[in-house]
Amino acid sequence: MGSLVRREPLSERVRAIKPSGIRKFFDIAATMSDVLSLGIGEPDFVTPRHIRQAAIQAIRDGETHYTSNYGTMALREAIADYLEGRYGVRYDPTTEIMVTVGVSEGVDVTLRALLDAGDEVVIPDPGYVAYEADVTLAGGTVVPVRTYVEDHFEVKAAAIEAALTPRTKMLLLGNPNNPTGAVIARAELEKISALAQRHDLYVLSDEVYSRLVYSEEHSCIAALPGMRERTILADGFSKAYAMTGWRVGYLCAPAHLLEAILKVHQYAIMCAPTMSQAAALQALRFGEPDVRRMVASYNRRRKLMVKGFNAIGLPCYEPHGAFYAFPSIARTGLTSEAFADKLLHEEHVAVVPGSAFGLGGEGFVRCTYCTARERIEDALTRIGRFVQRYS
Repeated sequence: MGSLVRREPLSERVRAIKPSGIRKFFDIAATMSDVLSLGIGEPDFVTPRHIRQAAIQAIRDGETHYTSNYGTMALREAIADYLEGRYGVRYDPTTEIMVTVGVSEGVDVTLRALLDAGDEVVIPDPGYVAYEADVTLAGGTVVPVRTYVEDHFEVKAAAIEAALTPRTKMLLLGNPNNPTGAVIARAELEKISALAQRHDLYVLSDEVYSRLVYSEEHSCIAALPGMRERTILADGFSKAYAMTGWRVGYLCAPAHLLEAILKVHQYAIMCAPTMSQAAALQALRFGEPDVRRMVASYNRRRKLMVKGFNAIGLPCYEPHGAFYAFPSIARTGLTSEAFADKLLHEEHVAVVPGSAFGLGGEGFVRCTYCTARERIEDALTRIGRFVQRYS
């Protein structure tokens, strides 16, 4: 009997995926003392008390069982009302809204449901680290489209169109963008919508930072003419309501698309946590004052950080959304990876190298301003000292 051939235990798809560049520096920082972290995109606010109390009450009332795969009807109805009131786009809560375990799950199951092997997905570069990995795991092929600081990292319809091939099936847009804080202006979004219709493309729009927009109104692509039927809208509660640990988001899409996405969701997840859905319902019904209070605080910190970076010689354009600054580190002569590594070990400040978000991020670092003002000021002092040494 011949010997067995030893096979590689890991799939090619998993082997092709790089570990998260965000978590790498977070994990190193966790082993050190006196670290000021500007690395993780998580609100420093605690979830508002009345939202926490709603989850506690749900547990006390015995709401500890599975919900529908789609989520509780009360939450889906509230999401439908919220989107109609905010953007004028209406979804049927029965068949066109699904509650997910955060936007991260929503993006993952959408790609797995819609992509076949070799289908191409156009993604702005720099872009969120999970997008490329999710497309790869779904069997698709990522086609990055560079964005530039001269355009405030806003993705352009012309650049997207130039990247299209007969294999292109979908656009994956983060709007506002992580890591750059870029917001796609309505006029540009209309051009992107027109090309999506012209080339019969689907759009997966991650709008989890939609409430964190500072200098203009957020435009929802699904609300534009002709886009509702070809858009999968992903949003959630993590950022706007300081609910990262609750893991609750939602997808909105035409029923025939959502029915297919539900197949993946129900076998992988079953449903989002019941008590988290109760908290999310409370957030939508009564959390608007909390959102406005937190966004006003982020805005003050945004201005402080951008002004601080420019003052110490790291040019930083003004991000219009999310809670990230993306300063250029070109004057130091360091790669973004080396900059982040040396800054962490020499000054105990954690940032994320721009290269973690794509080739277009090289020469920049991502810094969150969702931390206390005094910590931002201290971090800027340390970074300024560091920049002086390497300039």
